[in-house]
Amino acid sequence: MRAKFSRPSWLGTPWALACGVLLLLLAQPLWAGIEAFPFADRAQEVRYQKLTSELRCVKCQNNSLADSEGMIAADIRREVFDMVQAGKTDAQIVDFFVVRYGDFVRYMPRFEPLTYVLWLGPLLLLPLGIWWLARSLHARAKQAAIQAEEA
Repeated sequence: MRAKFSRPSWLGTPWALACGVLLLLLAQPLWAGIEAFPFADRAQEVRYQKLTSELRCVKCQNNSLADSEGMIAADIRREVFDMVQAGKTDAQIVDFFVVRYGDFVRYMPRFEPLTYVLWLGPLLLLPLGIWWLARSLHARAKQAAIQAEEA
């Protein structure tokens, strides 16, 4: 014998409808689907992932294309996919975006005269920092010795 299913009395109320709408709104971040591009083979997919991690989102500025959720990043990812499918080399794809958006679009800029300070700056600042630290420690030790003599 089959058991009868009785519908809860609260199910048809406006309260239930409001709760359902609220749950749908709270689940909105889950609606942002993962882009699933149909790659011909695994090598193309790896190239695509490499390129989208090397190019910067032009709107977010602190995210790579792979990490960005911006609409322009989605458009650029689609363009990268199309170029990979068209058989363009990685250098051609990156150069296309550099011409279009400037060298800023590279997440890791090239080592060239314009970026020497960017790449070598930390190495040049390291000896300066060590010198400043040694000088400060020497001055503190000297001050401590003077205070010990006075006491």
